[in-house]
Amino acid sequence: MLYDLHEIQRSFLAPLAAFSDTSSQLFTHPFSPLSYTPLSKQMAAGYELVHRLGKDYEKPAWGLTETSINGQTVGITETCFMHKPFCNLIHFERDNGISDDPKILLVAPLSGHHATLLRDTVRTMLPDHDVYVTDWVDARMVPLSEGPFHLDDYVYYIQEFIRALGPNVHVMSVCQPTVPVLAAISLMASANDPLLPKSMIMMGGPIDTRQSPTQVNRLATTKPYAWFEDNLIHRVPIKYPGAGRRVYPGFLQHAGFLAMNPDRHLHSHYDFYRHLIKGDEDDAAAHRRFYDEYNAVLDMPAEFYLDTIKTVFQEERLPRGTWEVGGQLVKPADIHSVALFTIEGELDDISGLGQTRAAQDLCSGIPAASKQHFTAKGCGHYGIFSGSRWRTMIYPKIKEFIRHSA
Repeated sequence: MLYDLHEIQRSFLAPLAAFSDTSSQLFTHPFSPLSYTPLSKQMAAGYELVHRLGKDYEKPAWGLTETSINGQTVGITETCFMHKPFCNLIHFERDNGISDDPKILLVAPLSGHHATLLRDTVRTMLPDHDVYVTDWVDARMVPLSEGPFHLDDYVYYIQEFIRALGPNVHVMSVCQPTVPVLAAISLMASANDPLLPKSMIMMGGPIDTRQSPTQVNRLATTKPYAWFEDNLIHRVPIKYPGAGRRVYPGFLQHAGFLAMNPDRHLHSHYDFYRHLIKGDEDDAAAHRRFYDEYNAVLDMPAEFYLDTIKTVFQEERLPRGTWEVGGQLVKPADIHSVALFTIEGELDDISGLGQTRAAQDLCSGIPAASKQHFTAKGCGHYGIFSGSRWRTMIYPKIKEFIRHSA
């Protein structure tokens, strides 16, 4: 019922969003006489703010069509290397034909936002690496006939992608997937799989949520499991291909994101209004880019979401050594030949300090010379994979680590 009410609200706001968009243009277009009235900038700014607050935000395009390698512009072709019902493995193929750069499997989080949230991550890595990204499918677009998708299935997907890319791949996981990625590689190591990756880079993930618990961790542990199932799980409306599928809707996750820092978002929108009035187009454009991505959310399969709540946050099975995937115990200590690099943000309010670093102790079989940790000073959660600190402080260390592990 809640999902249906949300759809009704979207339908109600659509005409308002269209009207405010048109009105904003009437007060800014050089051929419109309204753009020369005394309060035109204030009116245009107000209408655009209303438009952006009421419009739908669809999945953004990656928009990565070229990169620069050794001073030369090189075209990028985005292709689907492998298709699965709940995920497309995207390859950003560089047109220069170079094939000996390290191959990266970048595992994007399935936690409400689209994989395009890692656009800056991919853009930064493209000049030096052959990049593949897990592009998770919005669960409302997956027909019921494709069956459920559990946390175990996530682990199996990662294993399949690693094997498809061969033994020389480096696996880089951001936030939520650090847990299933560590499980996938642990199980491969236990089975002596010859296609183990060269290294695993884990960034800002909830590997051991007992360390420096955050607001996210507390929410997951102060409510019983049944509360999440009863209050947060809804069925996809009839208008979508996944009609009838049980999901954790993206709009609920988005509301949770906003509730974590309401003042910051309120000030950001007010600043956007002021930038428009003052004509600070660069700052206004930066606001649009951020919220075009931030406000675009996807639905998660209910089984996966509930499994994650129980396994990762409530029962902490990975650090306690009690997690079984398909009847097999996950034992990170069995990993010996895969190099490990853990990265945390000093100011991360989603995965607290120590949660990702816990992998260093869990992976006790990896030689000390093949393990590395870095805490990025002054860096929040999103800053470890996007923005200036990511590009200047963190990426150079990852690049060096990958070259050393190749």
